[in-house]
Amino acid sequence: MHNQLPKHVKIVEVGPRDGLQNEKEAVSAAVKIELVDRLSRAGFTNIEAASFVSPKWVPQMATSAEVMAGIARRPGTLYSALTPNMQGFEAALAAQADEVVIFGSASEAFSQRNINCSIAESIARFEPVAKAAKDNGLRLRGSISCAFGCPYQGDVPLDAVADVVGRMRDLGCDEIDIADTIGVSTPRKTQAVMETAARAFALDRISGHFHDTYGQALANIYASLELGVTIFHSSVSGLGGCPYAKGATGNVATEDVVYMLNGLGIETGIALDIVVEAGAFISQHLGRKGASRAGNALLAKRTL
Repeated sequence: MHNQLPKHVKIVEVGPRDGLQNEKEAVSAAVKIELVDRLSRAGFTNIEAASFVSPKWVPQMATSAEVMAGIARRPGTLYSALTPNMQGFEAALAAQADEVVIFGSASEAFSQRNINCSIAESIARFEPVAKAAKDNGLRLRGSISCAFGCPYQGDVPLDAVADVVGRMRDLGCDEIDIADTIGVSTPRKTQAVMETAARAFALDRISGHFHDTYGQALANIYASLELGVTIFHSSVSGLGGCPYAKGATGNVATEDVVYMLNGLGIETGIALDIVVEAGAFISQHLGRKGASRAGNALLAKRTL
């Protein structure tokens, strides 16, 4: 374990995609564009902005091409899109995504329930997408859900995580996300999973994607920082959940993560006040209070 925490952390903002995709009410392309533009201005170097999946499955993401065409791209920021198959990849390429994201599960039960096939089969299906990404000079990211626990099978063995990390690595992924989809992990467990992943892939290209279902996300991020993990995903105002995982609340809120990292003296390059405003903007649009504790506290301070 490092006694020293990293000096710099990259935050991947996933609110516009992972966050909004679970909203029941349709959010217009104009609002999504405004949200992405506000996040770009805040200084994120990676924003998950779109998902080229069938609108039948995720209606909220049907405006992805429009969003990608309408955003003001900040030089130095990667705009990522989720691509489940070649059709999705072609759409992402046409939309000028900088990075495509493929995904698998560390839980066999989740894979079967979610996409009706085994983990090995699900990842093999991404071979043509991975090859096309490389052929077209796009960055390729692999995302591994349920790496810390599964709503159907409970515990997920460490060797299952190592196996999927190895498969993602072999597809040529530039970065691999280790995700706590249902938010059940606690710090020691988090370190065990991250250490396992780091045996199969470069630590500096592993990211932590924590949900806050049990209120453990910040503690899990801190536990990951202690091991030297330097990339984390978060969602402005804590937007999102998982449509296939019952009771899973949102991703950890970006405002909370940035507030903590600022306090630790870790550089993120992100302007917290602009993120807080972006969170207020989208929460107001959704007609509810934001889910970020730091965001709400900072907004309350402003109105005093």
